[in-house]
Amino acid sequence: MASNVNMRKADRISMADTPRQPMVSTAMQHCTCAVVLAATLGLLGCAGGSAPTTRLEQQPDDPAKTWQEADVSLPAAPQDANLLPFDVSAAATQRFAIDAKSLTLGADGVVRYTLVTRSISGASNVSYEGIRCTTREWKIYAIGRTDGSWSPARRSQWQPVINDAINRRQAALSKQYLCAETTVAGKPEDMLRRLRRQDTLTEELLR
Repeated sequence: MASNVNMRKADRISMADTPRQPMVSTAMQHCTCAVVLAATLGLLGCAGGSAPTTRLEQQPDDPAKTWQEADVSLPAAPQDANLLPFDVSAAATQRFAIDAKSLTLGADGVVRYTLVTRSISGASNVSYEGIRCTTREWKIYAIGRTDGSWSPARRSQWQPVINDAINRRQAALSKQYLCAETTVAGKPEDMLRRLRRQDTLTEELLR
């Protein structure tokens, strides 16, 4: 009996010595949550409103993406008196010439011209083409008929200028007379002067 009394007394002493945890009212809990939530939303709002602009966003639009080709008007049929021949390669079996009256530089940066191709037998092919120095591409717009009129090209799309057996004339024309790497080599009169004198851009650089 005495032992039971002593145990109850010891329990009371132990409970009295244990520090009580402070009681937090429900109202204070709600207030704390509200403060934390407001702070969080405030940080999110600041982050969304004053986010630093990335370098990509500051850059202007890529000119290659915003480029638009100008409307094309077909020139008159070429006349032999206005043809300016140019060399393609020593092994070429055809002769090539540009109609001086047709060579233009558009506002879109495309150099357009009438190309006359003649075989050894004398057969001629006439085409109206364009070269875009910026992208090193060329495009055919129309094929000349024997009566001097034009027939729209079936495959009129930009394609790379490649120095191979098929595109050798465009490669020689762009590299030696029309384009300085990826820029237009002067005005149309400069290009015509080179063609008349057979004075290539390579020779100009070597002077």
